[in-house]
Amino acid sequence: MEPRKDRVPTWLALLALAVALPPAAIWLLWQYMAATATPLHKDPRTVPSATRSAPSPEWTRAVEQARQIARADLSEKNLPGMSVAVGARGDLVWAEGFGWADLKDRAVVTPATRFRIGTASVALTSAAAGLLIEKQRLKLDEKVQTYVPGFPEKEWPVTLAQLMGHVAGVRTDGGDEGPLFSGHCARPVEALRFFAEDPLRFEPGTRFQFLSYGWILVSAAVEAAAQEPYAAFMRKRIFEPLEMNDTTVDEATADSAPPAAPDRATSYFPRFAGDPRYGPDPMRPLDYSCYAGSSVFLSTPSDLVRFAMAINRGKLLQPDTVRLLQASQRLASGEETGYGLGWDLETVSLSGRQTSVVGHDGDVLGGMAVSLMTIPEHGIVVSVTANTSYADTFSLAVKIAQAFTPAPAPR
Repeated sequence: MEPRKDRVPTWLALLALAVALPPAAIWLLWQYMAATATPLHKDPRTVPSATRSAPSPEWTRAVEQARQIARADLSEKNLPGMSVAVGARGDLVWAEGFGWADLKDRAVVTPATRFRIGTASVALTSAAAGLLIEKQRLKLDEKVQTYVPGFPEKEWPVTLAQLMGHVAGVRTDGGDEGPLFSGHCARPVEALRFFAEDPLRFEPGTRFQFLSYGWILVSAAVEAAAQEPYAAFMRKRIFEPLEMNDTTVDEATADSAPPAAPDRATSYFPRFAGDPRYGPDPMRPLDYSCYAGSSVFLSTPSDLVRFAMAINRGKLLQPDTVRLLQASQRLASGEETGYGLGWDLETVSLSGRQTSVVGHDGDVLGGMAVSLMTIPEHGIVVSVTANTSYADTFSLAVKIAQAFTPAPAPR
């Protein structure tokens, strides 16, 4: 009997099956994760919250609108907890915590709950560098080896300004599996063993690439120029003068969970696809000490707002220094990077018009969990912190800023 001509060859069927199985498996996994995800806050209206004091009558309406926005965002993204603070005209006008600081204990987030701020630490370190620049103890155009001789000379010279502007070409990691999490560093310079011998990724000044390792070098330079430990300098010259009493170094290590404390939020990580909507898992123990001024701090939105208001009002740095740090850098091609020396420069839509904002987001284990945003045109500062990575705090900060931004006058 002759074989049927319409029969599909076995090898072709197996090939088709091999091609179809992975997408099908991924789709089934996606459906399973969606079906088994437990909503943490089913009804935005019942999200627990805590605040220290009622807002002044001038801001009552804006606060109530922003409060509803925050509750809805927490519920929609399925975040355990978050905290929000807003400053206006130099005063802290609202601070409130939402949801759970710890899912097991059901501890409610308060304005004093401290969160990992990840790469938002860069803005704090930028201010430390600014203080030393004003005293001429740091110079932006100097090669980094002037302050950190343990960093070897490379094919091209690397300056402090290039490191601060993320155009230096220094190696970095992906943010979630870096080798630095497994080490412990008493001083920033001790982290050089992880990357100092690596070649530059590109010629400095030719490309923009966010480089956490570059800000480790900046931290080491700050320590050398200050002639005292980096953390001590930050505490004495920035945190204490600005009454940032809840900002400190993260003391957790890779060998143990963070120390239990009623004022510290437990950190979580999305259990699937970098999306908190599928539910959180407790974040694995991490040691941020080697990341130094690029990621090492715990803080609160209230402290971050105090910091930004002090920057804006000339209480910490001279206005010329602030302009220097917050000016967009240019590549060798003349193209602007949209990033200053430790400050991110964005344009967002507020009250129906494009508005410039200056600040910094904070990635924790590779995903955004913190945002600090200043709107100079309106004298407003907003900070949002979450205890889950990939929380997209920037979009929420924009919505909250909108609530506090006056509507444009009718034409």
